[in-house]
Amino acid sequence: MSSPKQKSVLDRVSELVGKNNRLGKLISGYSKLKEANYISSHFSTYLTPTIASSEELKNEVYRIRHNVYCEELAFEPIREDGLELDEFDAFSMHCLIQHVSSQNYAGTVRIVRPTEEHQKLPIEKYCLNSITHEELNPANFAREDICEVSRLAVPKAFRRRQMDDHDGAAVGIINQQSYSETELRCFPFIAVGLYFAAAGMALEQGIKHAYVMMEPRLARSMGFVGIKFQQIGPVVDYHGKRAPYYINQKLLNTSLSPSFAKMLSDIRTGISRNH
Repeated sequence: MSSPKQKSVLDRVSELVGKNNRLGKLISGYSKLKEANYISSHFSTYLTPTIASSEELKNEVYRIRHNVYCEELAFEPIREDGLELDEFDAFSMHCLIQHVSSQNYAGTVRIVRPTEEHQKLPIEKYCLNSITHEELNPANFAREDICEVSRLAVPKAFRRRQMDDHDGAAVGIINQQSYSETELRCFPFIAVGLYFAAAGMALEQGIKHAYVMMEPRLARSMGFVGIKFQQIGPVVDYHGKRAPYYINQKLLNTSLSPSFAKMLSDIRTGISRNH
């Protein structure tokens, strides 16, 4: 038995972390990686993708989007019917992430999928000048081979952990009675799940090239789990500071960790089953 004077490995590591910021970051990064692998392996236990193929489910999509884009962020005007739609929805596929035990919807995303020459991606209509990588301009590819991931929205109730201490508890804070701790740990990865859902829809449709306008910090966050978007233009002011990004199946498959590759596979299976 070790004497009280002998320091445990953890004690020694703690001392080193205090003295070595770089080592601290490495250990922190390893802890985050373990957490990410744990969450990705549990994601499908609590959350499942559903293709919004019926009018009822599409209205769920439009209600979530109205709540986030119109009421919360004020990116779009308030609509009397509480539904947020635009011209691109006519040629889009929508997906919802559903919380299994409560049956509540935890988020939505769409892929805008043009099939005719006159149908443009949102990025082509509003931000085409922001694309400076000429080889990856969507105009270079057949309409049926491109899509844009857009209108990703996660309701407040699924963006707040039970331990958060802030005003607004009455409008969506999650409490211990409603969700388990494991579920709470999964919720920050709903956005990842939604991007995987978009990828799953694109892969199922045989789409080769995908675009998205997003904040660089979100792109970096996606990179942490292995979704390596390629930036194809500078940051512009479009609903905040955003830049155009590109991804294809090769970029997606070559950078995912095994744990998140399984998460993508599970979500794709769920999409295929529910489509």
